[in-house]
Formats: sequence, structure tokens, C-alpha cells
Amino acid sequence: MDPAVGKDWWKAVQSRDRRFDESFVYAVRSTGIYCRPSCAAKRPKPDQVIFFKVPAEAKAAGFRPCLRCRPDEAPIPDEKAETARRLCRFIEKYDSTDRPLTLKVMGEHMSIGPCHLQRIFKQVMGISPGQYADACRLNRLKALVRKGKTVTHALYESGYSSSSRLYEDAASRLGMTPGTYLRRGEGVEIGFTLVDCPLGRMLVAATDKGLCAVSIGDSDEALITALHDEYPAAGIHRDRAGLSEYITALLGYFGGKQPSPGLPLHLQVTAFQWKVYEVLRAIPFGQTRTYEEIARAIGSPGAARAVGRACARNPVAVVIPCHRVVRKDGTPGDYRWGIKNKKALLGRERGRAS
Repeated sequence: MDPAVGKDWWKAVQSRDRRFDESFVYAVRSTGIYCRPSCAAKRPKPDQVIFFKVPAEAKAAGFRPCLRCRPDEAPIPDEKAETARRLCRFIEKYDSTDRPLTLKVMGEHMSIGPCHLQRIFKQVMGISPGQYADACRLNRLKALVRKGKTVTHALYESGYSSSSRLYEDAASRLGMTPGTYLRRGEGVEIGFTLVDCPLGRMLVAATDKGLCAVSIGDSDEALITALHDEYPAAGIHRDRAGLSEYITALLGYFGGKQPSPGLPLHLQVTAFQWKVYEVLRAIPFGQTRTYEEIARAIGSPGAARAVGRACARNPVAVVIPCHRVVRKDGTPGDYRWGIKNKKALLGRERGRAS
């Protein structure tokens, strides 16, 4: 390669210049991953970087595509990404006390037809403008409460028309009431236990309403710490007896049984994550789907990256089978509880389903 070209490409990586996204990809020796120049991942050291003109060359050299920037997919045009960024800023600053924030209002501000604007936003962000506005509204409410405002005052200042709307919105998005979510689990009692499973150690935790965590790892201490980090204000205690039904169902999975879809869940997740998780729970035992197939199934065909993020944040292993989501080329991809465990789960299911 011409040294001058290599120098220009390295500058593009350093500045995350989107103009070069169709010119080359760069691979990182230390991670075995290749990315677009604009990827938001941590910048690698220069001596770890190899440049390729097309993704196929990087793949042929043994590198894996980045799950964040998806270098194998067609890049989103700059103008669409900029439109989405501008709309995000507008939504974040909008004061809905005088006029509700609707898609029509957004379209007027952006001088773009509402339906076209929604298509652009979903392609770039993976969720609709309305879902993003809901998330911003809930974040404003959380910030106001943490500053000392009562929930009643924060409710109206953040744009909710009534307390019932707040509870309806939060229940569908979080699986917990607003007060519980805002206090990071305060007032909630969570029982947990740790058991051996074929993949190592498994932490099972639940409230009186359902499972809130199923985690897999090698260290009891790390698994317990992660649970406390997720619910820092909750009352957390060991409770093997109270979780016996959940443990039986989960260990039964390792014996070849699909966990019952009726297992109650009590999670802190967004509306988008719920949509993804519902589709994941419908994937038959022993089968897989790609990130792109899941995105199409939830009606957001451009949201493969957002689907990947939802899988990475799945709080209940096995029950929500994010291990059944793979890359387009059939390789497993990343997994919250380790790629080795993902391969083991897929292997077990395929063996028992055959």
C-alpha cells in the first residue's frame, strides 16, 4: 500500500471520518475484529492496525466484523445520520408543556414529511422518534426526582399528562413501577441463589413478581456484585428455597427442556428491548436467527445493531435465549456471558434437537 494512502486512512480512523466508510475497513490484531473508519469503538494503537480495501479481504484474513459498526452492511448515508442527530437534539430539548410533541411537530421542525422522517430515524437509531421521546421524558423525570423534586412535580415538568400515563408507560417499558425504577430497586426484596450448571456457576434472582436476573459465570463474587450493581438500593438476600421452581426450570433446560414461556419476569428494560425479547422467546429450541431477521420481525429492518445491543443487555440468560441470535455468516457473535458459553449452548441445543 502507498504509505501516503495508509497515513490518510489512519487519520480517518483517528477522526472517525464517515466519508471513508466505503473506501476501506481496518482490522485490529489484538482483538481480531475489523471496523469501519467511523466506528465509535476505542481507537486501537497504530501498530495493531491493518487496512483492507473491502470487508471480504479482512474476513478472508481471519478477522471478525465489529458488532457495533457492522462493516459488512451498507453504511447509512451521512445526511440521514445527521437528520437523526438533529432530531435527537430537538426531542431532548423540547418543552411539551404548551404543545405535545407529536410526529407532526417533529416533521414541521425538520421540514420533512412525518412518515419519511420516521423511516429515516428508525433506520439510523433502530427505534421510532416516539420511542426516543418516551425514553427522554422518563430520563427527565428521573433527573428531576434525583434533584429533590417530588414524583408529582417531576411528572408534569417532564411532560406526562397524568400519573396514570406515567405508570402505564413505565410498566410497559420497565416491568417495574416508576418509583421502584427511579430508586434503583428501593423497597424491592430480591432473593437470589447460586447453583452449579454445565457452564459453571449460575445466579438466579427474583422478586415476588418474577425473575429479575439469571447470570452465568465462573466467580460467585462477580455474579453477586453485578446483581448489587443493577439494584443498589434493593433488599438483596439469599433464598434457595423460594427459588426452587425457577431453579428446576432452568436446570431442566440443560437437560434438554425449553424453559416455559410462562415463567414470570420482573425486569428493567425499554420498550424496544421488550419487542426484541418477545421475538427471541419465540425462536424454537435448537434453531437460530440472525440479528437482521430479528430486526425485520419487530418491524425495524434497519435496527440490526440495536438488536445486538438489546441482546447484550439481556438480564436473564436462557429464559430470553439471546444465544440463539447469530451473525449473517452463521458464526455465533458476541454473548454477554462469554462466547465460549454461547457456543456451548448452541451446540447442546443442536445436538438434542437433531
